[in-house]
Amino acid sequence: MIMFKAPIHHSTDACLFHRDLAHFNAQRLAPALPNAEWRGALQTELLFKISEGHFLEALRAEVAPWLPAAHIGTDAFIQWFESLATHGPGQAHPLFEWLETSASLAQMRWFLTQEAGGEAGFDDLVAYAQVKLPPQAKLECARNFWDEMGHGKQSAMHGQMLDRMVAELNLQPAIDTTVWQALALSNTMLGLATTRRYAYQALGALGAIELTAPDRVKKVSSGMKRLGLDGRMRAYFDLHAALDVSHAQCWIREVIRPLVAQNPDCAAAIAEGALMRLLCGQRCFDRYSLELKKLDHAAVPQASPGALSRLVTELSQ
Repeated sequence: MIMFKAPIHHSTDACLFHRDLAHFNAQRLAPALPNAEWRGALQTELLFKISEGHFLEALRAEVAPWLPAAHIGTDAFIQWFESLATHGPGQAHPLFEWLETSASLAQMRWFLTQEAGGEAGFDDLVAYAQVKLPPQAKLECARNFWDEMGHGKQSAMHGQMLDRMVAELNLQPAIDTTVWQALALSNTMLGLATTRRYAYQALGALGAIELTAPDRVKKVSSGMKRLGLDGRMRAYFDLHAALDVSHAQCWIREVIRPLVAQNPDCAAAIAEGALMRLLCGQRCFDRYSLELKKLDHAAVPQASPGALSRLVTELSQ
């Protein structure tokens, strides 16, 4: 077992903190066997979990000014939650229109590599989040998870579809080459989903993903198509552009609404989680935009359609 040094506090060096935490999360969530170093591993885990907790609490404090008024009623809260699709942090970010209409193949590949490097795994997040939920919410998590699992068909599993795109484009995602804002997003989602005191924040964050993803992934797919990437490479994004619309509706109806109706005190936590997820996303989009401007667009050959097809074929081999 790899033993990690004590984590750096998030306020000291955000990049190092989130890289260390991402490596730690990758190790602690991977299947393992019993070993003689388990006591030391637990002591290391405690240090990381405390440091993670400080980070998540700071993020909660950041979004506090945007929370809806307390006890506004279930219908009003649902209306507020749904409004995040248009008014939440990071929505209508110009990055995605630019990816759709202007990004070069090199720029699109860099973006896709970053997205893959910061992927937390929606299926695992749902699996962690559903533990001990009431039946109605648990059943919706189960339906969502089954969709993520491709209804039992390995080739249709959403994670496998993303992996195929990465392989066919010869992308090389890695924690150490992923911008820290993308790692912070992944670390936030894993921290919420695997920590039961943040159970409601996790449900809000997952709902926010379903609510806000369709427009973004549709633009990404459109940009990939413009660049000559075939439907097989775009399948992950095309699927989510359509499926997440119904997923969002079901998540709000079957998870958020009944939980808030039964326990109005959980509404603030659900709202926090949604805002935390969207704020982390906005920071990703801002950093992506900054880095993409540094890539020399002129250095990418303006190939003819035939030449571009050959380039895409080479990348997929």
